[in-house]
Amino acid sequence: MPLLNKTEARPAHTASSSASPAAPSGTGSAWSAARLALTAFFTVDGFLFAAWVVRIPDVRAQVAASHSALGLALLCISAGAVATMALVGRLCLRYGSRRVTVASVLVFALAVALPAHTHSVLALGAVLLLFGAGYGAANVAMNSAAVDLVAQLRRPVMPSFHAGYSLGGLLGAAVGGLLADRISAAWALAASAALGLAVTALAGTALLRAPAAVRPQPAGTTGAPASARLSGHARLLVVLLGLTALCTAYGEGALADWATLHLTDDVHATTALAATGYAAFAFAMTAGRLSGTWLSERLGQTRVMLFGGLAACLGMATAALAPSVPVVLAGFVLVGLGLANVFPLAIAQAGATAGPQGVATASTLGYAGMLIGPPVIGFLADALSLPAALLTVAATSALAGLLALTVRRHRAA
Repeated sequence: MPLLNKTEARPAHTASSSASPAAPSGTGSAWSAARLALTAFFTVDGFLFAAWVVRIPDVRAQVAASHSALGLALLCISAGAVATMALVGRLCLRYGSRRVTVASVLVFALAVALPAHTHSVLALGAVLLLFGAGYGAANVAMNSAAVDLVAQLRRPVMPSFHAGYSLGGLLGAAVGGLLADRISAAWALAASAALGLAVTALAGTALLRAPAAVRPQPAGTTGAPASARLSGHARLLVVLLGLTALCTAYGEGALADWATLHLTDDVHATTALAATGYAAFAFAMTAGRLSGTWLSERLGQTRVMLFGGLAACLGMATAALAPSVPVVLAGFVLVGLGLANVFPLAIAQAGATAGPQGVATASTLGYAGMLIGPPVIGFLADALSLPAALLTVAATSALAGLLALTVRRHRAA
């Protein structure tokens, strides 16, 4: 369910949800175990992605790619992700989101070691298709499991799961930066993959053993089952939320793929120092998401999303145009704080409206931002400059905040 506050209505629970039997003794600790296990999956997902991000310059040099060629290769990550998301939503309904989460993160962990062993742009693109498929599947499955758990716990804890992802990104970037000049990309990504497999084994066991969540009826369905046909109004809300996520993911993907290169190529930072760019962004996202529940309860979801989008717009404009490393890093921090809660709030609301179908649809639209981001920024960087290309992130961040106002108006209608 979405985060709630005094000014925004809580979706009605179904009779089956409200009439569920009382939790047996010990269920609270079991639910805590499920929450911790799911948070571990979000964290390792962010760690693995960041471990790849900080090694992009090494892999680019290895395959001798231009900005535009690298953009097309990075496009394969999003293409693989988007191609699997709708399928994963159906798999979650059939087999359960927890089982699909474990399988998806397993594939993602195995794929993260492969880019360092490619020696051409074509081979890199093929490997990144698999990488993206695992990444996209994991994100839909994890968010579907999180929506179910939030509804079962009846607590607005969705931002805490995404805080785990950001914390993993922070740790992955920090460790990657420390090891950048010490070990090769192949060894660093292989070690990251091994860590991912270990966490998948431990957290997967705990998650699958925990009591299964009873999925509530999505607010926008016209019948009792979660898979019931959505109303036209519910579909519109999911699309608007997906577009909000798209604008946010465009910014997140741009920083993940291009922040390090911006610092090395435009601001002339060292490789180790450039790695702190994504780390600063990830740290700010973590801090913002840890405070997401508190902010949403006091300001309301719409204000959090609106002010966040505008703050990210200002931060990205500063980071793109500033000639100083400290100022660029400060801009990345502001972008991280601004975008921190926009994506999780959008996905949570889509899940509350339409269950795994809503999560899959909004996630597919959301990660389309990553699909169009790499080639757009790559081609604009070659045609104009990378700083000019990054200004598009400022524009989409502001648009994400404005879309939140549109969602509120349609909810009121």
